[in-house]
Amino acid sequence: MGYEILKLDVAEGIATVTNCRPKAMNALNSQFFREMDKMTAEIKARDDVKVMIVTGEGKAFAAGADIAEMVDMPPEHAREFSKTGQNTFRSLELLEKPVIAAVNGFALGGGCEFALACDFRIASSKAKFGQPEVNLGLIPGYAATQRLPRLVGLGNALYLLLTADMITADQALRMGLVQKVVEPEQLMDEVKKIAGNIISKGPQAVRLVKKTAREGFLMDFQKGCDLESQHFGDPFGNEGAEGMRAFLEKREPKW
Repeated sequence: MGYEILKLDVAEGIATVTNCRPKAMNALNSQFFREMDKMTAEIKARDDVKVMIVTGEGKAFAAGADIAEMVDMPPEHAREFSKTGQNTFRSLELLEKPVIAAVNGFALGGGCEFALACDFRIASSKAKFGQPEVNLGLIPGYAATQRLPRLVGLGNALYLLLTADMITADQALRMGLVQKVVEPEQLMDEVKKIAGNIISKGPQAVRLVKKTAREGFLMDFQKGCDLESQHFGDPFGNEGAEGMRAFLEKREPKW
């Protein structure tokens, strides 16, 4: 299967994946999830890719799930559609390589959940965020009820989930939903600059930071600390030794 919805561009260790259904505001449908599963597996296997960026074509990052596909679903089919999206975004979350959301426009409903599954989010000043499912008499299906409280706190999450309010990029920044806001014409350059900065770091350390932080976040504090201690020792004798020697010798490390 090729890609009809997603476009992949790889350069200088960065894989940029663009959601390309602009006429449908990049709404997420079954084909999107199939293609994203394949894309995640491909990027996982590619040694030339160190960081993944996801973004959208046109005015939207992704303006929700595809209502036209969902409108006649019976409850059991809807539950399966929810699990499909959850599994796709969980695979993205568990990818060893960092995943950055470049939020170029509307990130609503399933689109916001797509962004939530990334490691962090850089937004255009024109981006809008929201979870409008209750407007349709629905609830989120791709883990917003779980990820959003963990990212922005329970009060902020319930405010967004219960009011269905659409917030600006600056409001999302203050809430901790995004990490940086830039002008639209600067978005991709800024995100690629951040990706390049990450690529310059120790590759094993980058993988271990993501793994330890994500796994430890779901543990109690002491178990998370034990996990950190275990992984702290992993780079010693190899990449970590090179990094420390380079520091002492005042030279760039050779990863």
